[in-house]
This record gives sequence, C-alpha cells and structure tokens, in this order.
Amino acid sequence: MSDTPVTVAVVNTSPDLIRLLRVNLEAAGFIVFVIHVEDIKRGEANIDSFLKQNDPRVIVYDVAPPFEQNYRFLDHLRSATGFKGRQFVLTTVNLRRVQEIVGIDETVYEIVGEPKEIDQIVRAVREASRARPTR
Repeated sequence: MSDTPVTVAVVNTSPDLIRLLRVNLEAAGFIVFVIHVEDIKRGEANIDSFLKQNDPRVIVYDVAPPFEQNYRFLDHLRSATGFKGRQFVLTTVNLRRVQEIVGIDETVYEIVGEPKEIDQIVRAVREASRARPTR
C-alpha cells in the first residue's frame, strides 16, 4: 500500500461482524469507518457528507436479508454520484441466495465470522484499494 492509509467504509448490520471486520482491516493498515444501511435509508446519516469527510476508496457492503430489497438498495447507492469511482466488496450471510438474485458474475463473499472468511475479505479490500475507478 502507499504511504497514505486507505479509508474503507463498512456497511453492515451485525455489530459482531462489524467489530471483526474493523479489527482485521485496521490490523492490515486501513482506516475504517462504519455506517449502518438503515441510517442511510432513514435519512439519519447524511451519506454525501460521510463520503466527502471520510472519502472511502473501498466500501464493504453486506447484502443482508431481505436480500433482493437490500441488493436493489445497493444498486441505487452505486448509481449515486458520491459513490462513483469507489470500489465495492460485497458480503452476505447466505451466498447461495444472493447469487440467485445477482447471478454469479458479481463476486460476493460469504461471511459468518470464520477467520478464513475475514482474511479473504481483507485480501479483497486490499485488491480493491489498488484498482482503478471503473464507474
């Protein structure tokens, strides 16, 4: 990684998974911010201010149940101006179900808290942080 730490936003609803992701991503040298998807949906979090203030290069977004509704919301976020040029690493607790909705062309990581899963997500974030903007 470069000399400047890369910022990562974790969008997840599970406090335990947030803690695991935060600890492991910070140990890998990332600066981690957390935002709850419900706060975005309810308008309690000003997402534009959050993005400007923290400027996350990578967003770890958990596609939680109800999967189809939350994936549609992710598509909505990705199309917003503030999210353009940012890399996404998608997680879920039910990979099979999410793949039924999104297909297999999009990489989604199953996460239930196992160390190997967390390591895989940290690697994916590291790779995404080096990627050039695609949107």
